[in-house]
Amino acid sequence: MATQDVAQIADPAERARAINALIDEHTEAINALSGLRRIAIEEMLATGMTQLQIADQLGMSRSRVSQLLMGGAKAERAFLGAGKLTVAMGAKLEDGRSDPGAVVSAQAFAAFQSIADLARSLGLDAVSETVPPPGLVDLNRPNLFVLTNPRLLPFLAQVMGADPALRYDHDDRGWYITDRQTGAEYRSPRDEGENRDFGYLGRLPRPDGKGTFLYAAGLHAQGTLGAAEYLVANIGELYKTLKTKRFSLVVSCTFDPSTPERVLSTERVTEIYRHEGA
Repeated sequence: MATQDVAQIADPAERARAINALIDEHTEAINALSGLRRIAIEEMLATGMTQLQIADQLGMSRSRVSQLLMGGAKAERAFLGAGKLTVAMGAKLEDGRSDPGAVVSAQAFAAFQSIADLARSLGLDAVSETVPPPGLVDLNRPNLFVLTNPRLLPFLAQVMGADPALRYDHDDRGWYITDRQTGAEYRSPRDEGENRDFGYLGRLPRPDGKGTFLYAAGLHAQGTLGAAEYLVANIGELYKTLKTKRFSLVVSCTFDPSTPERVLSTERVTEIYRHEGA
């Protein structure tokens, strides 16, 4: 709705609500554009340009360039998105429950909370979304982060076909991650009684070809949480290395056996694979 249209609303309460909605919409757009501008300036700096040269190019003072680099939202928030972040989590039906609702694991919910806290610290809001069986999640939308492995979200195994480096596989021993570049197989130590698991973290293409989404998926729920915690701890370095390009990697995590939704440590165990042409 345009400003002039809002001014024509007769009911003052309805007019005020429309104004609030319009302000929120424009504020989100301004915040997103401000972040993109800062990214562009940082990229110009990375080419060797000085702040004075950048100021000349942009028609502003050097002090304004310095102010833009120091103020506003942190540039790495672009790694998550340009607007409200939706965190979609696969859910399953539990035996013995009196109600038919699907539930997400405690670890997936803890992962959502960590990601939401990170998003808010970077100036973004975040909301959760539960995806019940059979796991039909809509991937064709902006600012999306998906949690949970292909056991609960089977379509993700097909989408991961676009990843040239890593893939989810399964056999009679269970699910595992294959490194296509090295031939290494990552099977969960948790299956052998250890308090350790592996998780996948990557940015994959949307099926409609109009963008990407972030994906974190453990061999077990603890690995999903570990992948999310790795992102939270390393988003600055990941953004510096990748910006918003497609990538994938595998994380090893250890968890507290008495409190499985508490991750003790995370460690990247593969290269950060950059997807060609992404």
